Amino acid sequence: MTIAPEAPEMHRGLRVGGWSWVWRPWSVLVTVVLAALTFLIFCVSIAVGDFTIELPAVFRTLIGQGERVDEFVIMDLRMPRSLVGLIAGVALGISGALTQSIARNALASPDVLGITGGASATAVFVVTAGGGTAIGSAVGLSTAALTGGLLTGLLVYFMAWKKGIDGFRLILIGVSVNAVMQALTTWILVLADIRDVARAQRWLVGSLDSRSWTEVWASLWIMAALVVVVLVVAFQMQPMHFGDDVAAGLGVRYSAVRAVLLLCAVLLAGVAVSAAGPVPFVALVAPQITMRLLRSPVPPVMASGLFGALLLIGSDLIARTLLPNDLPVGVVTAIIGGPFLVYLLVRSNLRRAA
Repeated sequence: MTIAPEAPEMHRGLRVGGWSWVWRPWSVLVTVVLAALTFLIFCVSIAVGDFTIELPAVFRTLIGQGERVDEFVIMDLRMPRSLVGLIAGVALGISGALTQSIARNALASPDVLGITGGASATAVFVVTAGGGTAIGSAVGLSTAALTGGLLTGLLVYFMAWKKGIDGFRLILIGVSVNAVMQALTTWILVLADIRDVARAQRWLVGSLDSRSWTEVWASLWIMAALVVVVLVVAFQMQPMHFGDDVAAGLGVRYSAVRAVLLLCAVLLAGVAVSAAGPVPFVALVAPQITMRLLRSPVPPVMASGLFGALLLIGSDLIARTLLPNDLPVGVVTAIIGGPFLVYLLVRSNLRRAA
């Protein structure tokens, strides 16, 4: 399924000194609104719990003027969970936007390409092999997920490479590799101790429960560095949407740009999986919805990250407040993303039939 171009947006060029860029008022407005909504839901997520805190008190605490009780509840108990959701959501949204742009296919996401599957298989091995020892700690789990996602992403890339990257071939190989990783994960769980299996199964659904500041800082710095690289390199990706020949004619080293961005997408997905587990469908849904909101012909990178964070934090809020038994956030994202995936498939079939 190829990404269908939307109606072009009215825009104008701006130039300041030696820098020039395209000013798209609607895109800027939607991005600002997404950022404001994400911040609002983030604050609501911090405020809601067994001990409810009013939003003004949350704002005062965030700027260092809150009560000591509110500061303890917010900063020590609830902030790490919400921040991990924010970081993982941004990472998944940007990763999905990059993979869909590189493959030029709406179905190309870390979930489909096997990246999260590889990260999950490696992390489950660490959980079941390490148990409660040091190898099963947050740092060890994060490193394992990052390593597994990176190796799987490189495997898919090199297997799909044949004088360039074809989106359809990339997806087919990614689906095959993902099936192998899921089978490997199941095999590890069959051989593991039942107590470790219970821990691994909850992590495999995707959860923000019991997160710590160690996981927040480890994920934040890696994600921030990757986002900077993406923002620097992504400008060279724009001509690639018109084809490799056009990009080469404009002096863009499209193979190197594509490889760097795909590597960033893989690492961002690994960061998200290491922080929150393999939360499904966020990387698939966020770029497609923001592409329609911004009326963009391609998935917007930063807006996709913001919507990914909004979707993940909002889903966690729903799981904690509206659903019974404090279900993992991955259950809610699967309920949202499953029908959307069916919609994309049906839409693709209808277009091909027409």
